[in-house]
Amino acid sequence: MSYTVSQLLTQDITFQPIEIKGWVRTFRANRFIALNDGSTINNIQCVVDFENTDEAILKRITTGAAVHIKGELAESQGKGQKVEIQVSSIEILGDSDPESYPIQPKKHTFEFLRENAHLRTRTNTFSAVMRLRSALSFAIHGYFNDNGFYHVHTPIITGSDAEGAGEMFRVSTLDAKNPPLNEDGSVNYKEDFFGKETNLTVSGQLEAETFAMSLGKVYTFGPTFRAENSNTSRHLAEFWMIEPEVAFMDLSGNMDLAEDFMKSVLGYVLEHNREDLEFLEKRLLDEEKTKPQAERSDMSLIDKIKFVVDNNFKRVSYTEAIDILKNSKPNKKKKFNYIIEEWGADLQSEHERFLVEKHFKCPVILFDYPANIKAFYMRLNEDGKTVRAMDILFPGIGEMVGGSQREERLEVLIEKMKALDIPEEELWWYLDLRKYGTAVHSGFGLGFERLVMFATGMSNIRDVIPYPRTPQNAEF
Repeated sequence: MSYTVSQLLTQDITFQPIEIKGWVRTFRANRFIALNDGSTINNIQCVVDFENTDEAILKRITTGAAVHIKGELAESQGKGQKVEIQVSSIEILGDSDPESYPIQPKKHTFEFLRENAHLRTRTNTFSAVMRLRSALSFAIHGYFNDNGFYHVHTPIITGSDAEGAGEMFRVSTLDAKNPPLNEDGSVNYKEDFFGKETNLTVSGQLEAETFAMSLGKVYTFGPTFRAENSNTSRHLAEFWMIEPEVAFMDLSGNMDLAEDFMKSVLGYVLEHNREDLEFLEKRLLDEEKTKPQAERSDMSLIDKIKFVVDNNFKRVSYTEAIDILKNSKPNKKKKFNYIIEEWGADLQSEHERFLVEKHFKCPVILFDYPANIKAFYMRLNEDGKTVRAMDILFPGIGEMVGGSQREERLEVLIEKMKALDIPEEELWWYLDLRKYGTAVHSGFGLGFERLVMFATGMSNIRDVIPYPRTPQNAEF
């Protein structure tokens, strides 16, 4: 019977004939194969009877080769594993050139592995990261399904800029060298495929709102795109967003939903992906030892996840947070890179982490932000200067979730759009929601890669997505 490595290491099937297929990680002493098939972080040892194995076959058992092994699962004679396979026959399914194979059994830099992204999941670190990414995705869909949400596929090609950021990728079929022009010399997009200028979406939120106002509870989970020319460890040009929207829910309900959601999906990987988390935690601890004492983290990876799952999130108004930060030691002693001087400042990651890790010592939800640093669709408070926005702050990373109660009043929304020069005719359908049965509604956005970074301890966002898209890089 054919098994996976995971099954062989967890099921009680010793002294039974088995078959397995996988890739050779190492082959030593012409006898011991460390085999992996991607089902687990762990390898299984396969013991070859080299005296009774064709020498031509032995020469082809090299790192990276794909093999089909038959034998018997037995209790291991050596240390480090409970069981091993006593090999009766071995077939080479695919050879690997030992001279040119990039993923040799040694330590590689992440930069080198990004250049070989098509093979990097053959390493322990990246196989663990991608298994965790898959588990988080499953947990997200499971959570929303269990809580009565409907999954909505919002458009990838759009004529609107949901965030007002203006950094969007254009979608066009016009001749790049000789596009049709208007009399004033501008490109005539009426002759383009869609008859208007279109772009790749930066968010599915606005379209999700239309479904929430008929289906009640919906969510999107899809690719989004930002043409921001930023080459940092936190930015991608293509990434995935989770965006739930709920009718008849106010800001307080939105905070309840987001907290429960985050605890649930992170709790899922704590329960189901322990071996991968333990491996990544050890990798992080080894990495921490090379850093100066002042730069080392106070919490291990698993403790950081438990910190979110086990603690109640502290809810603090932006105004209260500004007072705390203004009077904090790092601010008074000018230790912050960005000194907090007055109300209205846009908080940076260092401020958010201080509130979570030093001051409250639990995850924090900030709410009621200044209107002028938040998006047009957020509900204006009665004070006329703040909006019903909320951000969830986590240890080690700062902002994890951003959301708000949406502006449901037609007149107020129109005024906000005018102030930001957003044409009514561009979002006429969005305004219709406020004309026909408007109601309080709320939602939030979570960058999936940021969540994967938090759950894996990876410090560069390019290492938590299969093929990163960044400025000057669209390889693979």
